[in-house]
Amino acid sequence: MAAAVAAAPGALGSLHAGGARLVAACSAWLCPGLRLPGSLAGRRVGPAIWAQGWVPAAGGPAPKRGYSSEMKTEDELRVRHLEEENRGIVVLGINRAYGKNSLSKNLIKMLSKAVDALKSDKKVRTIIIRSEVPGIFCAANLPVPTIAAIDGLALGGGLELALACDIRVAASSAKMGLVETKLAIIPGGGGTQRLPRAIGMSLAKELIFSARVLDGQEAKAVGLISHVLEQNQEGDAAYRKALDLAREFLPQGPVAMRVAKLAINQGMEVDLVTGLAIEEACYAQTIPTKDRLEGLLAFKEKRPPRYKGE
Repeated sequence: MAAAVAAAPGALGSLHAGGARLVAACSAWLCPGLRLPGSLAGRRVGPAIWAQGWVPAAGGPAPKRGYSSEMKTEDELRVRHLEEENRGIVVLGINRAYGKNSLSKNLIKMLSKAVDALKSDKKVRTIIIRSEVPGIFCAANLPVPTIAAIDGLALGGGLELALACDIRVAASSAKMGLVETKLAIIPGGGGTQRLPRAIGMSLAKELIFSARVLDGQEAKAVGLISHVLEQNQEGDAAYRKALDLAREFLPQGPVAMRVAKLAINQGMEVDLVTGLAIEEACYAQTIPTKDRLEGLLAFKEKRPPRYKGE
């Protein structure tokens, strides 16, 4: 869906309105509540084309330790808010086994509902997207960091949805690729746009033209994923790594995390001069926050900061 980015005064006064096509798993604002001065409003993302799923390696469900609340929207989507030392981490578990995690209208509706709730929740710091189906995968654009944990197959739409996440981690035994050309179609869920941005145009063309499937090691070598792990007996090595990364993000200022993501995403779509203006405008958003003052005070008092996302 095309969305215009309005010109903003001040530091963004020279930024002309432009269009962008964003495709994701469900409709959601990219960064609600965090507007650059003047405008640069959050962009709408429309529903993705039907997606094939990924399937994690066999080995049973992940340990339940640390899980407290669960929002049950039937059983196709499980939203778990982790507790204790993992408080602030939310796990979106896709559980549509009979449809191999394909994005049915009902699942998209549930994803949209979950995203609407999460994007306005200041307590949410990082979101992990994983499958709860032994042997599949899905994702959505959100204002907080998102991590795709790929423990099995991520083919076609499954990989396109993983590409919509900020960070991707995978088991070495995972298989991933954009295989749509084998079916005489193209990757129409964002693959032709996000893959070149992730690994470069020439290599992205090679992978799409050949419909080649990569394992975890190969995907890491070309920069498609950030981390590759040997699969464990439980079949959730990628998920465990994603959880470790999410824990690293927890202590940081939540407003800063959201604004940093916005600055990176917007800046990558424009020239350097405009990108620096976007960065300046985003930086200005953090100055009047209570979190910034708390960070300075905590540094002075040599203690961990107590951020509230304000």
